[in-house]
Amino acid sequence: MTSQPRKPLSATPPSAGLPDHRNVEDPDDSQAHPHDGLDRALRATLARMTGGVSPQAAAGAWLDWAMHMARAPGRQLELAQHAIESVGKLAADMTADPESDPPFKPGPNDHRFLHPGWSRPPFRAMQQSFLASHDWWNHATDDIPGMRRQDANRVHFMAQQALDTLSPSNGPLTNPEVIESALKSNGHSLLAGTVHAAEDLLRNLRHEEAAPSSKFRVGHELAATKGEVVYRNALFELIQYAPQTETVRAEPVLIVPAWIMKYYILDLRPENSLINYLVGQGFTVFCMSWINPGPELRDVSLDDYRTDGVMAAIEAVSTITGNEKIHACGYCLGGTILSIAAATMARDGDDRLASITLLAAQTDFSQPGELMLFLDESQVSLLEDLMCDQGYLDSDQMVGAFKAIRSEDLVWQRAVRRYLLGIEENETDMGVWNADATRMPARMHSEYLRGLFMENRLAAGRFAVDGRVIVLRDISAPLFVVGTETDHIAPWRSVYKTKLFTISDFRFLLTSSGHNGGIVSEPGHPRRHYRIGHRKPGALYMDPDTWLASHAPQEGSWWPEWTKWLSVHSGDPIDPPPMGAPDAGYPSLGKAPGSYVMIR
Repeated sequence: MTSQPRKPLSATPPSAGLPDHRNVEDPDDSQAHPHDGLDRALRATLARMTGGVSPQAAAGAWLDWAMHMARAPGRQLELAQHAIESVGKLAADMTADPESDPPFKPGPNDHRFLHPGWSRPPFRAMQQSFLASHDWWNHATDDIPGMRRQDANRVHFMAQQALDTLSPSNGPLTNPEVIESALKSNGHSLLAGTVHAAEDLLRNLRHEEAAPSSKFRVGHELAATKGEVVYRNALFELIQYAPQTETVRAEPVLIVPAWIMKYYILDLRPENSLINYLVGQGFTVFCMSWINPGPELRDVSLDDYRTDGVMAAIEAVSTITGNEKIHACGYCLGGTILSIAAATMARDGDDRLASITLLAAQTDFSQPGELMLFLDESQVSLLEDLMCDQGYLDSDQMVGAFKAIRSEDLVWQRAVRRYLLGIEENETDMGVWNADATRMPARMHSEYLRGLFMENRLAAGRFAVDGRVIVLRDISAPLFVVGTETDHIAPWRSVYKTKLFTISDFRFLLTSSGHNGGIVSEPGHPRRHYRIGHRKPGALYMDPDTWLASHAPQEGSWWPEWTKWLSVHSGDPIDPPPMGAPDAGYPSLGKAPGSYVMIR
């Protein structure tokens, strides 16, 4: 590598593995037992077999539910009465007018029963019986006094997952759309689906990746904004994008993407690339491209991502542009580590940040959304055993959790279309990116899960950097925070809570769609809207629901609002800075998108 990190990465020997998180308050119990290695190897094997899901956590949740239900005869009577009422509704529906509204309706995001055949017998009876079961289990897994809230949510989730496998939409003889397609195609749709299933099965057995896209290629159709790699260390490459305007704003924009994803979610096709849009609006843009780590980076820490990541990038951008002020933007986990870096800079008197933008990024993890269903001590310990054995958490082991959260869309509907209807999936730019996932270094991911997700240290004022606590309240730079309405990863009410811990000038914008679709929301994108509000320094706090009711939606993309805000906090236009700074140790190392984004 041409450039070296600002400081060496942690050099903990691989044999040290992950920290022992047993009873560390007891000095004797915190010592490794002689056969811990054997136990950890066994648990790592178990984690591979279960896809990283702890069977103890699942069993414990069901046991908690069953024991509390056993001593709640009133709830049992209520559920029995609910079941009787549901059976009565189903019986009445069988003799009702076929044009009448059914007693049970799918959820607003459930698209399995849109085909008109579901309104005709016998498919209507199958659909209604399935939805009635869903409805009953929704009531059965409601909170029971004394039951842990997390266990209640987990049981509810697992019950829905089990029911979804039994949906009549998943069967070739119980789905009217599949039958209709087979009849119209003389069985060719089922034959094509069988071929798809065989291809996917063989690829999985051989542990082969899907063939790379010929329609959306990284560096050609995707990640095609012109630029150069101007810095590289063990963790990331820094890309500087070529100017597209005669003059640029004085303050450059540094984008810190999440390391759980390839950066080019922000640089898809030119027409929906946020990076290309920013450059076209007259900003000098830099973006970090994180490496896809292997076992050699097993001992990289979360703080290394701050020092050798964010801080190294800030230093490079400052040197190359000759400007001490930088607009910093962090997406998802990139926003979390940027917040940590910004609070540390504020504590230490470093005022190089002209503004901070957080895109679907959490700083408070007390309401982390549905991902918390997968996290408790048993679950994290199992993942640590797996990561200790591998040196990283594999992308497949992370993607499984995201698919489980939206199994209706990402698992079952996809399977029906591909295997029962024989429909070849149309490639999309975001679909190709979504399949290009990354791994997570073992130590870093363990520290992230424990320190932020489980213990919420940053919001609680217990997150230490270099042995001293940092707080977001110290940040004086203006903040622009974006949440997305249907985000399953960083729920917008959780993102909004950044307002609780900061006192600087603060704008909060809520955009339609989800974690990725809401951010990739270019001007002209159909059916997009947003809400935006401004909290001046010293203003009283407004809770998220009151804020939502007080701010009317505005049609269109939120991108122009952001660039307008950036311009307000920028100086007068200047001539574009040079590409890189060879004399200062930042030579051009090749054309964008660089080499790290190509590592799979």
